[in-house]
Amino acid sequence: MIVMVILRNIKDKIYADSRYFSLKPNDKVVVETEHGIEVGTVCAKVLDVLEDESVTNKILRKMTIDDKKRFIENEMRSLKVRSIVLRKVQYYNLDMKLACVQYIFDRSKLFVYYTSETRVDFRKLIKDLGYALKTRIQMVQIGVRDESKIFGGIGTCGQILCCRNFLKDFNSVTMDMAKEQNLSLNAAKLSGLCGRLMCCIAYENEIYKDIKRSLPEIGQTIFTPDGKAKLVAIDCIKEIVVVDFGNKTLKMFTINQVKNVKIKCD
Repeated sequence: MIVMVILRNIKDKIYADSRYFSLKPNDKVVVETEHGIEVGTVCAKVLDVLEDESVTNKILRKMTIDDKKRFIENEMRSLKVRSIVLRKVQYYNLDMKLACVQYIFDRSKLFVYYTSETRVDFRKLIKDLGYALKTRIQMVQIGVRDESKIFGGIGTCGQILCCRNFLKDFNSVTMDMAKEQNLSLNAAKLSGLCGRLMCCIAYENEIYKDIKRSLPEIGQTIFTPDGKAKLVAIDCIKEIVVVDFGNKTLKMFTINQVKNVKIKCD
């Protein structure tokens, strides 16, 4: 059976051969990857894998008590090493922001995650770090959304950030989606801790589009159970519309009530 495994803080996803192990989602495993021996979390079983997609990663075992101890030691060591990496970055005056560093399970490689608006020449940094830490160094440039995914935080909704809590992939979020949902078009109010538009804006966008697709645009005239009126507002969450019969006489109807009446535009 082939399983999908999430690795490291950045939550990279790989396919791995589970061999003879019986695994289920959220199982912690030790897996052999192209980078070395790593610890990961099973997130799904994969029934179909493309024939031309060779799966070279192998599950070595389920995580044992000793493995957990070593994993915790690696996390503590990574925190200590971060200060060394940060000092080296400052020494070489590199235009980059250090996000985090993380050893793989066998400590044969150290991943250094960073953000930067420009291309960074870190050849001297890698050489220096490799000599000082006696391990292979891999620099990985990430986006600001990935950085928030690593550190987490609390969103404006009062909940743990979606990217940290459950999101596995980032989908495109645009200002057009906010406009579709009649949200304020103030980018500052719509941005998350990462400075990008909040991922949750995309969650209900298809629902808004489907509901509005069956209705005329705001400002057009429709027929309601009480007669002809101008459509002035649509509340897709409550599934109601507000219409104006003239002389500022407003009335609300459910979307189904309006749908059941022949729609006609001026």
